[in-house]
Amino acid sequence: MPESVPVRCPACRREQSFTPPTFPCSCGAPLTLPVLRDGTPEEIGHRTWQDIWVTVDCPSCGRQGHWPQPEFGCGCGAVVRVPVVPVAPGPVAPGPVAPGPQAPSPGGAQAPGGAQDGEPGARPAFRPVTIRTARDAVTAAAQYLRWLGFGCLRRPDDPAASGVDLYGKGVVAQVDPTTRPTGLREVECLWLNGLNESAVSVFFSLAGYAREARARADALHIPLFIMDLTGTPQPVNDPADTLIRCGPPRA
Repeated sequence: MPESVPVRCPACRREQSFTPPTFPCSCGAPLTLPVLRDGTPEEIGHRTWQDIWVTVDCPSCGRQGHWPQPEFGCGCGAVVRVPVVPVAPGPVAPGPVAPGPQAPSPGGAQAPGGAQDGEPGARPAFRPVTIRTARDAVTAAAQYLRWLGFGCLRRPDDPAASGVDLYGKGVVAQVDPTTRPTGLREVECLWLNGLNESAVSVFFSLAGYAREARARADALHIPLFIMDLTGTPQPVNDPADTLIRCGPPRA
């Protein structure tokens, strides 16, 4: 359990206890955002895409990633942003190699679903799409699904009503670009959409997943991926690893 720290609201000057959020790093270790104890919290008047993210190094693997800036709602009505310890300048320690887009084999990466008689095919390295807006996050997910081998991807006319951001041949996908971990309801809704379409359900999230959502996705065999602002998805459960390794199910 992360240690709580005292934080003073800049609007009403009342001090209260704040527990820093914890997110799952792509290496599998929990990453608690390092709140700057002697920093100065600030009241949020207007949010932009750039200032809701903060750069933090994972203490377990050294990988540098972008995470939601910690904030809380004070009882006085103010929304307060809590500063974190700044990243030290210098070279970034390499993170663990994931079994996916960042780990091509010396002879070329294996094409998902494209191996015949045990002979791996070759595919180009994945080229991520930098995420600056919520729409960019959907574009990055679509790019990754194509790289995995899914085709004919399209967006529904009303993603909010359908609960799906991308449809494709044998796949439905949802992309959560918010700064809160994806919840159980979102995962279950995507699963139902996948059942309705007789398709694989794939979820992408920028802020990770709530514990209940992760457990349900594992039970329903839904591949879960996280993305940072570089636009490179990383698998966070076994179904995602299997999808990377085997590619789309064959008809």
